[in-house]
Amino acid sequence: MTTLPLIQVRRPLFGGRKLAEVVGELAEEIRELYTADQVPWVIGYSGGKDSTAVLQLVWLALQGLPSDQRTKPVHVISTDTLVENPVVAMWVKHSLDKMHQAAIDQDLPIRPHRLTPEIKDSFWVSLIGRGYPAPRPKFRWCTERLKIKPSNAFIRSVVQEHGEAILVLGIRKAESQARARAMAKHEQRRVRDRLSPNGKLPNSLVYSPVEDWTNEDVWAFLMQQENPWGYDNKDLLTMYQGASADGECPLVVDNTTPSCGSSRFGCWTCTLVEEDKSMSAMIQNDEEKEWMLPLLSLRNRLDAPLGYDEQTRKPLPDKPIRDFRRMNGNVMLFGDGEDIVHGPYKQSAREDWLRELLEAQAWVREHAPEEVRDIELITMDELHEIRRLWVFEKHEVEDSLPRIYEAATGTEFPGRTLDAQLVLGADEMKILEEICQGDELHFETTRALLGVERKYRTMTRRSGLFKALESTIKKGYYTDRDDALAFAQRKKALRTRKTTTPGIFDEETSTDASA
Repeated sequence: MTTLPLIQVRRPLFGGRKLAEVVGELAEEIRELYTADQVPWVIGYSGGKDSTAVLQLVWLALQGLPSDQRTKPVHVISTDTLVENPVVAMWVKHSLDKMHQAAIDQDLPIRPHRLTPEIKDSFWVSLIGRGYPAPRPKFRWCTERLKIKPSNAFIRSVVQEHGEAILVLGIRKAESQARARAMAKHEQRRVRDRLSPNGKLPNSLVYSPVEDWTNEDVWAFLMQQENPWGYDNKDLLTMYQGASADGECPLVVDNTTPSCGSSRFGCWTCTLVEEDKSMSAMIQNDEEKEWMLPLLSLRNRLDAPLGYDEQTRKPLPDKPIRDFRRMNGNVMLFGDGEDIVHGPYKQSAREDWLRELLEAQAWVREHAPEEVRDIELITMDELHEIRRLWVFEKHEVEDSLPRIYEAATGTEFPGRTLDAQLVLGADEMKILEEICQGDELHFETTRALLGVERKYRTMTRRSGLFKALESTIKKGYYTDRDDALAFAQRKKALRTRKTTTPGIFDEETSTDASA
């Protein structure tokens, strides 16, 4: 019996209808919705094909309105996480610049906005400054800080000013079955034609004009319809061809949106996927993109295990470069209690990550094409915040950041000296470290106590001093990691016995580390 090969039958473009007919109907629908009220619009723009198609449709529709009917703003927001794929980040920035000028020239109420996370929430401040380990599916701390907060803050500001907002998004049912189910669910709750409620943002509705389009429909529109703000859509196609076949990264307003790490429009630091296929493809397909190799190498080291077990050949986790205590100093048992849930990166690891990042930036600035010679993999504002966190929050008063910066870049760090604000300088810290004779915890605890004293020394009222000192001593109570594990296991055993045998302990019995 001969088995015939399966033949995939593709749907005709736009269901067999003509492009001009489809675009004309959508433009008319957009004009009707736009003129129906005074609720401002917010368009999510990533620079990818879907968001470009939606923005073009809205732009064309507004061009067809008399100037006296263009009465409300259309905000175009693009969230730059500051660790976007550099090629795409440059594309979006230039596109927003041209969009701004074209809107002025054409007398359109379109207002582009480039949104960025607050410095305290940025990727490098979180990872290098605070020591957050590289993101994982079960510890996805980056999405909320880098994408959701900036976009939601802007949308809420629009709602606060006008009472309501309409989000215009390039989401499509053909993207995935999950997306199709979610969109179908929201369709059932539509309060007006084509407007669905947004479950995460009160007083905001979602309009998705290309929700029924396929990938082929989107590209047919972009290739046949001239870009109205002067950008060449053929260049956009070239950028897609240079990367993988994944979709673009949409406007992220909640945690249900999947990571963009496997798409060409994700962050170059993303460790939520096994590999960055898009950056690898760009480097492989275009010799002019080889300057991104140091970025790809750094990303892979962020995600790489620290070697392999000699017997099982299973990857070893990054425990050796992470503190055995959580950020607040507590020790938490993992699973059945045989191991510890490790916390933030140690000082040495954070210093290494900073050094590698600055070295990558210096290499790119020296070897990359002219248009990316001024690239900032980490901004100066982030460096100042990291320095502040190291010295004043983590009490690492050696103030090593300027030294690392100068060694990696060959230039002096443009920040003021902190000597006047410190109890002891780097030289004194080196002597203290020698006195502690290699006892890392002893050194860290003594250094932190000196930092607490410095913090409260100039205060008129020293309320909280004793609590801060006690907390610091408790954090350094252990001899080492094994001692902390044994201590946590004893506490767990005592709690279990107390639960199973009521009254076995007096109320005053405590298993906390003594101050």
